[in-house]
Amino acid sequence: MSVAQLADRLAQLSPSEHGFAWFDPEITAGHGVGPLHGMVIPAKDLNDVAGMPTAFGNASRRAIATETDLFIQNLIDRGAIIAGKTQTSELGMTAYCEPIDMDAPSNPVLPGHTPGGSSGGAAVAVARSLVDAAHASDGGGSIRIPAAACGLVGFKPAHDSRGGNPSTQGFITRDVATQVRLHALQPRTRRLRIGVLAEPIHANSLVDASFLSILESTAHLLEKAGHEIVSVPLPYGAWAFEAYTEVFMMKSAGLTNLGSPLTRWLSEQGRTLSPSARQSCVGAFDSVAETVHGAWDIDVLLTPTLAFTPPKIGYFSSMPPEEDFRAQTQWTPWATLFNMTGGAAISVPVEGIGIHLGGVRVGNEDILGLAAFVEGAVA
Repeated sequence: MSVAQLADRLAQLSPSEHGFAWFDPEITAGHGVGPLHGMVIPAKDLNDVAGMPTAFGNASRRAIATETDLFIQNLIDRGAIIAGKTQTSELGMTAYCEPIDMDAPSNPVLPGHTPGGSSGGAAVAVARSLVDAAHASDGGGSIRIPAAACGLVGFKPAHDSRGGNPSTQGFITRDVATQVRLHALQPRTRRLRIGVLAEPIHANSLVDASFLSILESTAHLLEKAGHEIVSVPLPYGAWAFEAYTEVFMMKSAGLTNLGSPLTRWLSEQGRTLSPSARQSCVGAFDSVAETVHGAWDIDVLLTPTLAFTPPKIGYFSSMPPEEDFRAQTQWTPWATLFNMTGGAAISVPVEGIGIHLGGVRVGNEDILGLAAFVEGAVA
């Protein structure tokens, strides 16, 4: 789709329907020459594109950027056309997408329900076929959660998580092949040892029975294809997610002019952490990868991406902040593991349900290869 065609489509939709935070067909970035051949990709509204406004999920923060984020610049250099900014939660800090003083995107699959977050606008734009791919980022599942909520493919590439770094950037797409193209990777297909875990890791969640049924059928599918399938126990106790939570709070401590009760609460909690507590939580965060390797003799972990159907818009944000945070974790009790280990992870739809594949002893190529097989087998 060209920028002009995108403009025509957007004109027929409301902001809650299209998921864009900002769009102007006269202001784009990119020359269209390179391996991406003019693919139109909107940027998530946490990342700067020179000449475009960045609001960080809060209308009061909106300002015109003078420089372009390095990840976005790399897309431009490869021939992408950056057109518009997609909606995000405030500073990308929730698993849902309700920006401050802007329209919350509505899930195209379940109107009135959350498309997930924080890259909710990206998922809406792709789910409505406005674009083939949208830039996204993932610090706790924020690529994979909205992909699962909207029946899409969301890939978090492997990243260096050392030093308490949960975040990396990627894309939401409708198929695995587009992920392969965008990341310039070659999927690998080989026999793998796959651990299956239906039990939530980070919360006491009641997992939807239909999600568990899809998980079981996907495991059988992979077993029939020659992979070794084993059941695995929980890899660690409550300490690991406590460390993630404290790292998240620590990184929020310096934030100001916050618009939502949740982001204010996270920032306030972060400011209470002493220097020794900060050092301790980063150390625990960084030990998760080694702990997982010791607990599981597997190549890949197979789980659902979400525990249940996306709730209605306002469900989480109507709760007191601490309860809101806990409820989000109950909805998304697996994804954050791979933000701590840094392993490659992908959500791929199976009969409309997000199935999650996470690399324990394999990297991007194997995860993409496995996801491509699952996608093809259920098509």
